[in-house]
Amino acid sequence: QVQVSESGGGLVQAGGSLRLSCAASGRTITSAVMAWWRQAPGKEREFVAALRRRTSTHYTDSVKGRFTISGDNAKNTVYLQMNSLRPEDTAVYYCGMIPSDRTILSVVWTESAYEYWGQGTQVTVSS
Repeated sequence: QVQVSESGGGLVQAGGSLRLSCAASGRTITSAVMAWWRQAPGKEREFVAALRRRTSTHYTDSVKGRFTISGDNAKNTVYLQMNSLRPEDTAVYYCGMIPSDRTILSVVWTESAYEYWGQGTQVTVSS
């Protein structure tokens, strides 16, 4: 049974940093596309970052240069290091998995392609 579970959210001041963790079980992260999505109040869930084929990373424009996605294969865990946080980064952050590494690039940004989701972790950035 495949499961993903997030942790690491919290309250931080603007300009601060947080690191989110996504622990996966039932499938190795190296054989999957792992991604972070977020949903702010009253808005649709949006793509943030993805890790594909072990080292290929993808980011939405608003977080480039501030967020970094990475994986620890030994721990089967994916991280999202978030620096220079802004109030507009406030959202519930979700970890998602596409249980295949044989995907075309376009599916990385396709929410419906993700088969497994965590419960989400709240990130609040105060101004």
